[in-house]
Amino acid sequence: MRAPALLALLLTLSPVSAMAQSATTPEVTTETPGLQNPEPAQDSLQRPQAEETVTAPSSLDTPATADADAAESVTVVEPSTFAPATETSATEEVEATPPVDTLAGAAERARTFLIDGGPSIWAIAALSVVTVALILWKIWRFILAGAWSTRMSNRAVTAWESGDTRIALDIIRTRRGIRSRLARAAMQARIDHEESAAREDVARVAKNLIAKQENGLRALELIATIAPLLGLLGTVMGMISAFQALQEAGSSADPSLLAGGIWEALLTTAAGMAVAIPASAALTWCEATIDSIRRDIEDLAARIFIAPLPVTVAESSRKLAAE
Repeated sequence: MRAPALLALLLTLSPVSAMAQSATTPEVTTETPGLQNPEPAQDSLQRPQAEETVTAPSSLDTPATADADAAESVTVVEPSTFAPATETSATEEVEATPPVDTLAGAAERARTFLIDGGPSIWAIAALSVVTVALILWKIWRFILAGAWSTRMSNRAVTAWESGDTRIALDIIRTRRGIRSRLARAAMQARIDHEESAAREDVARVAKNLIAKQENGLRALELIATIAPLLGLLGTVMGMISAFQALQEAGSSADPSLLAGGIWEALLTTAAGMAVAIPASAALTWCEATIDSIRRDIEDLAARIFIAPLPVTVAESSRKLAAE
């Protein structure tokens, strides 16, 4: 009885033990984890080689291949990245370039200057025009008078001193310089008149020649004197107007109002000095030139009267005096 009962019990427990064994024992596979997906490992090993091939060509490559690889390795930068720098440099260049004054702008500033200066500035502007005209006129007169030409007159007087009267007169006969004209007048007076009468005649001619060269000097002297006074008058009138405006403003007066009136008033003083200084310098230069001419003609006249007359000329002059 026991044997059949034990056999039945074993048959009942065998399925249960088989299920428990299958649950606890892990499934063993023949494939290893590292060999399931070998492709990523190969890619990871091949990628650095590919990059090295692109960036560092071997020495066996040809120059054309190296240039092509270098061209491929050059990084292309978008043009937009340089746009801000270009705009900035262009702006700086425009700011560094000074504005060009146009003719219209200069005329507008001159008109504003004349309006702000008042009546005095108009008078000073007129004097400036007259000053420039006088200076140019005096230079032209000096050139025509041969103020700096002494060669021909000295040659004529040297020939006169050596007794060559005809040659001396021929040298300066057609000359228009002030020294040549005085020398010719002195030689002719010495031949035609006695010594006392000849000296008086030469002195008269010399005074007339010097007086012609002194024309216009009084006008320059007057401009050099009154131009600063006109500027000072305009300054005083401008300051009076500025203080009147300050008084009308009362306690709420703006200091900039007074400052603006003062600097506008000082414009006339500066303009007056700007006209007077060139006029005074031109006057001094003209006087120095005339003094040089005066000394030269006095020397020429003295040499002509000191030199003895040739015998034929002396006899002819005595005959004329006797008649």
